[in-house]
Amino acid sequence: MACPCPAWRRGRHGSSPLLNEGKFLMRCPFCGHIDTQVKDSRPAEDHVAIRRRRFCPACGGRFTTYERVQLRDLVVLKSNGRREDFDREKLERSIRIAMRKRPIEPERIDQMVTGIVRRLESLGESEITSRQIGQIVMEALARIDTVAYVRFASVYMNFQAVGDFDRFMAELRPQEIPDETGPS
Repeated sequence: MACPCPAWRRGRHGSSPLLNEGKFLMRCPFCGHIDTQVKDSRPAEDHVAIRRRRFCPACGGRFTTYERVQLRDLVVLKSNGRREDFDREKLERSIRIAMRKRPIEPERIDQMVTGIVRRLESLGESEITSRQIGQIVMEALARIDTVAYVRFASVYMNFQAVGDFDRFMAELRPQEIPDETGPS
């Protein structure tokens, strides 16, 4: 039986999902055993995902999977004209790199990623530009952590020299520092 999801119809699953008593089986990422067991399921990310703790009876490995609603299949239009499927994990990795060693809870990052994905899906377009994604990420980072915002901007805006940082920081400072003179 074929999987009913859009990724299966487009041939993007690595292999045929197997059914066992009406359930899709999850392959163990450690040993490849096809039948893992769900030990715990609970809501995650403010009830927009299901977190499942799984156990492999073959190797004893434990791992976590997340199940999320996907409103639409998004395609990213890159600046060089290429198109590629939107990858939530790639987005999350880039945000986690920008926030590395910052005092931000991992749950807050997960919420931010989920919010960005929802915003992208709600644009109503199946194709989005990498520029749109970058702008939305920068807006979200600016609200949470200025250092992470600058880190992300340095990669996103392709800073090549110290002067690039200087110009960016000069634009950032008037917004960041409140006017301490008060009313006249």
